[in-house]
Amino acid sequence: MNSQLLFTALVLAVGVERLAELTLSKRHASWSFSRGGKEFGRGHFPVMVMLHTALLVGAIAEVWLLNRPFLPILGWSALAIVIASQSLRWWCIASLGRQWNTRVIVVPGLPLVTRGPYRVLRHPNYVAVVLEGLALPLVHSAWITALGFTFLNAALLARRIQVEEEALATVAGEEAALR
Repeated sequence: MNSQLLFTALVLAVGVERLAELTLSKRHASWSFSRGGKEFGRGHFPVMVMLHTALLVGAIAEVWLLNRPFLPILGWSALAIVIASQSLRWWCIASLGRQWNTRVIVVPGLPLVTRGPYRVLRHPNYVAVVLEGLALPLVHSAWITALGFTFLNAALLARRIQVEEEALATVAGEEAALR
């Protein structure tokens, strides 16, 4: 089978996985809001959705329009990183449980999660996002998309992490007030 078709199927599978994440996220956000959750940084969320959509569309377009080759050493290595990043992402989701969603929502009274990858890293899901954003296009040598997403995502994550840190500080402040 044509490697471009297989790559397209891979990217579409990642797209379906993203839709599953959004469905779960919506359910978890509703749970959080029903418990008094407060959302932070709503303004950057549409930009994040557009950037992640552009990653998927751009990777497919670059491979087809610029006839990017499949380079086995690069492609298989990048695919291994994509699989590892997906595994890390779902470990993060499982570790956060109902507290996970694609937005930044803080539920008063809930403690910070310190299990799973959160024992080691403050923002492990963003490690998964960075790795996947670089590796997914490189499965089929779409280096322009990989570099473009990585650069734009770095700027977005700088803002997103700032918003999350501010939100997490409210949790820490509530915990300190309860002591």
